[in-house]
Amino acid sequence: MVKSAACSSTSPSPVTITVTPCKGSGDRSLGLTSPIPRASVSNNLNSPLSSRGPRRSSLSGGIRRSSGEGRYCSMSVEDLTADTNSECALNYTVHIPPTPDHQTVFASHESSMGEEDELLKGNLQNRSFLSGTIFTGGFKSVTREHVIDCTMDRAESEKKSGQICWLEGCDEKVVHGRCECGFRICRDCYFDCTTSGGGKCPGCKEPYKDINDDDQDTEEEDEEDEAKPLPQMADSKLDKRLSVVKSFKAQNQTGDFDHSRWLFETKGTYGYGNAVWPKDGYGIGSGGNNGNGYEQPPEFGVKSKRPLTRKVSVSAAIISPYRLLIALRLVALGLFLTWRIRHPNRDAMWLWGMSTVCELWFALSWLLDQLPKLCPVNRLTDLNVLKERFESPNLRNPKGRSDLPGIDVFVSTADPEKEPPLVTANTILSILAVDYPVEKLACYLSDDGGALLTFEALAETASFASTWVPFCRKHNIEPRNPEAYFGQKRNFLKNKVRLDFVRERRRVKREYDEFKVRVNSLPEAIRRRSDAYNVHEELRAKKKQMDMMMGSNPEETVQVAKATWMSDGSHWPGTWYSGETDNSRGDHAGIIQAMLAPPNAEPVYGSQADSENLIDTTEVDIRLPMLVYVSREKRPGYDHNKKAGAMNALVRTSAIMSNGPFILNLDCDHYIYNSMALREGMCFMLDRGGDRICYVQFPQRFEGIDPNDRYANHNTVFFDVSMRALDGLQGPMYVGTGCIFRRTALYGFSPPRATEHHGWLGRRKVKLSLRNLKPTKKKDDEISLPMNGEYNNEEENDDGDIESLLLPKRFGNSNIFVASIPVAEYQGRLLQDLQGKGKNSRPAGSLAVPREPLDAATVAEAISVISCYYEDKTEWGKRVGWIYGSVTEDVVTGYRMHNRGWRSIYCVTKRDAFRGTAPINLTDRLHQVLRWATGSVEIFFSRNNAVFATRRMKFLQRVAYFNVGMYPFTSLFLIVYCILPAVSLFSGQFIVQSLDITFLIFLLSITLTLCMLSLLEVKWSGITLHDWWRNEQFWVIGGTSAHPAAVLQGLLKVIAGVDISFTLTSKSATPEDGDDEFADLYVVKWSFLMVPPLTIMMVNMIAIAVGVARTLYSPFPQWSKLVGGVFFSFWVLCHLYPFAKGLMGRRGKVPTIVFVWSGLLSIIVSLLWVYINPPSGKQDFMQFQFP
Repeated sequence: MVKSAACSSTSPSPVTITVTPCKGSGDRSLGLTSPIPRASVSNNLNSPLSSRGPRRSSLSGGIRRSSGEGRYCSMSVEDLTADTNSECALNYTVHIPPTPDHQTVFASHESSMGEEDELLKGNLQNRSFLSGTIFTGGFKSVTREHVIDCTMDRAESEKKSGQICWLEGCDEKVVHGRCECGFRICRDCYFDCTTSGGGKCPGCKEPYKDINDDDQDTEEEDEEDEAKPLPQMADSKLDKRLSVVKSFKAQNQTGDFDHSRWLFETKGTYGYGNAVWPKDGYGIGSGGNNGNGYEQPPEFGVKSKRPLTRKVSVSAAIISPYRLLIALRLVALGLFLTWRIRHPNRDAMWLWGMSTVCELWFALSWLLDQLPKLCPVNRLTDLNVLKERFESPNLRNPKGRSDLPGIDVFVSTADPEKEPPLVTANTILSILAVDYPVEKLACYLSDDGGALLTFEALAETASFASTWVPFCRKHNIEPRNPEAYFGQKRNFLKNKVRLDFVRERRRVKREYDEFKVRVNSLPEAIRRRSDAYNVHEELRAKKKQMDMMMGSNPEETVQVAKATWMSDGSHWPGTWYSGETDNSRGDHAGIIQAMLAPPNAEPVYGSQADSENLIDTTEVDIRLPMLVYVSREKRPGYDHNKKAGAMNALVRTSAIMSNGPFILNLDCDHYIYNSMALREGMCFMLDRGGDRICYVQFPQRFEGIDPNDRYANHNTVFFDVSMRALDGLQGPMYVGTGCIFRRTALYGFSPPRATEHHGWLGRRKVKLSLRNLKPTKKKDDEISLPMNGEYNNEEENDDGDIESLLLPKRFGNSNIFVASIPVAEYQGRLLQDLQGKGKNSRPAGSLAVPREPLDAATVAEAISVISCYYEDKTEWGKRVGWIYGSVTEDVVTGYRMHNRGWRSIYCVTKRDAFRGTAPINLTDRLHQVLRWATGSVEIFFSRNNAVFATRRMKFLQRVAYFNVGMYPFTSLFLIVYCILPAVSLFSGQFIVQSLDITFLIFLLSITLTLCMLSLLEVKWSGITLHDWWRNEQFWVIGGTSAHPAAVLQGLLKVIAGVDISFTLTSKSATPEDGDDEFADLYVVKWSFLMVPPLTIMMVNMIAIAVGVARTLYSPFPQWSKLVGGVFFSFWVLCHLYPFAKGLMGRRGKVPTIVFVWSGLLSIIVSLLWVYINPPSGKQDFMQFQFP
């Protein structure tokens, strides 16, 4: 029981919270929701809520609640080892300074109020208390809860909105439609009024018209469940357009099922024409459509068997020639390389040797890239089947509540300067408005910078969401990102039929403009507020010093820390602008704030438009998903592991607060463009065989890219060709954002079933069952999930106990977190209709029940799992969660899952699922590619190299992962090969002795097969030739700039141990009206990565001039060698053309002096070469012929 003392609104009085022990394992306090059973106190020994006494727990056979010896107290980590004796009830005080902006909600209580009255009021106010409380804590710091906003009175708001009974003293949920006057009453009070109250309504005092509603409802439900006989069709009047014909199969049918009477439309030959089905089972005189009493026939037994997804293979007319061309080009490459090796250039062996080695490597690189593309597939989903199966009324779920599993959405940000808060806010708004059951959705924002700007921007976002989300639901808005929606240039009135749409859109647009102004003004508002508070603190410190010095002038000035202040007049526990100790970017406490409390299980409808409500929401569910701000604790001396560490902190926090069995992670600039995207992803997870899927990856689509896509920012060749092809193997790679994970797969557990590939190229398959493997049979990297109540004998029970004892070592010492693991696994199971009644399935309707409440002790437990020391001596980052040790943690994490036998799915939706931004500036783009390539080099030199993959990974999947680690090394050979044409022109030699017919035929065959392969890839993937050519160009640009630098950094890390640091990619904000949308494209930011490609361009241009001059002035010109050298130099310059264009800046702004200098440089180089090697003899240069 929690008691809170009074907090005056006129003076900053403290609040004292007293916690008494539970009087049984079943006592709980009501508040926020959580899907797992919890005790009233924490079981974590490191948690500030844990009891100091010893306690035992076990996971075998179920989750056991803690005993009633728990105590709720505040302590630091240093106090954990202390052995102190305390009383059963403990008090601690939280100082809550009231301000005009943030008034506390705790009214003054009478001292004579009993515990039962206080408990009743505490239950009603607990939700607003927790959602308005910021929880902080961490290493060497006390876990505290700071009330910053408690202005909502839950009881009054619910009575006003009609959620609870209007009778005084009753707080039960109402039953709609009891009286025409609209008086809201619950079922129990209604029963009292009808039995002892004379059957009159307490509101209008009129008798209820139908007192036997409950009995009739029960009888109707029983009648619906009973089988009804088919009426005689011949006696009813049917529509003339319909015909009923007796089945021709009736004479041959045997058994209980009468095909001659039970007719319905199928693809079979039951008869001709259309069969009709009676409405509600009675066709004669039962109303229905057009008064004939008939409706569309039901689908007997087909509903549960219809698949949620379909796999569509590429047409054989395309894929067969594609595979044949791969084989032909492979043969042509083999013959060409054999000829090159057997016919060296005796005049220039060094030139021949370098070119041959480079060509051999290019052939190997092409083969590794092409082999995984042999089996591309496409996939389709059926959202109607998903709705019928999980959101339709049935015997187990008569109210038709959603039976879909919960999804926790993770959004990560680190720096509000490079990632504008307005961009993050729009992403959050698109998540809150997504078309998914509100009570099953939770959104977590990870602020790895701990910035107050991000915190207050999120608070503004939560406020604006109460207007934006109902507007999207009412008018079916797409996309549900307000910046993207209001910035569309198409007709926004298309398919809109509601008369109030234009008026409400205008109001919401104005409210969004004001919201943007508020967010944009936050940095200045925070700075001015902090300066004012700091000046006040300095004056107080000086006055205090003067009082201590008895009026004399002090010799030393008072040093007051320049703190960052919140709007309620308290210090921000995160990062300060001044960067003081305990409040800097790498040294601050952990913070958790529930901006939006979890919603109720039942829909809540709004009210009509008035001065407070911009839109009419009387028919719209106004509930909002839970929204939580999280900033993990950071301290000096701890490796925080960048984004991977932040993601793992969110995994643990969400497991305690909401524990959704599936997780969607998004970057702060990637918003939900398709509101049905989550449902499409869940179709794969919940379909037959979905229990083996670890994640569903969506393609990345980008906005704000220049129309020509100069630097291949769309990356369509990778997302539409390579990833589709991998989907036909074991699944696509994880690319860091836009991915729905299975939570248990992130925990490092093995799939329920796997296949090992033995023999040559893995052609022999061995199927394995990985449920509840004995420890003696497990590999080192094997973790099987123990299931509650599934041990059949004592030996298996012992194995389950051993597995349970190992869980804290793997996941940390939070018992609440460990207890949430089997719950998440159960909620992510398939339905029994698909899997069959057994261990690995769940009954229909098992997730339709409301979640259990979440109390303050659980939120405090979430603070402890984001502390900087929690991961010590655990397997987080090694085998559990996002994997550490690489700047491309996404690829490594997906590789580990595939290596355990999991499968992944590539979900390409008709309407883009997500959209984001990409750097269009050349320097930013090169730095982004540098980070990716550096991570690949790290993978190549680590145990994550696909060479060491297990037999559970398919051979071609292993080839794809091996190519991920090897592709940066191709840059070394590419640089050499780009310089060889210039060297050939300078020296007068060529890579071959002479341009004979055999060399030209091989070269032509290789080029033609490559072009034909590209055309077929364009055909089956849907990309364009322009996209393919831009990808080829940037492959050369990145291969001569970022990739060599990545190889160098990777070698330095492996050999010398030099740590690799990367720069966060800047997210471009939305351009204002009148600004150039692509202004950043023309900005030239100098970087050392530009030196190699610039050098290659200059050398080749000079070499062309020198080669032409030599041939023209030579007495014996060798035109064949000139043509060969100029052709390959021109090939290099064509690929580097976008790079050169990026250096020239804005179109039409190239200085004239650039062209003058280029011409003078070419003339000077040519004259210099003529002076060094003058022509001998006289020759008519105007007449020449090819040898």
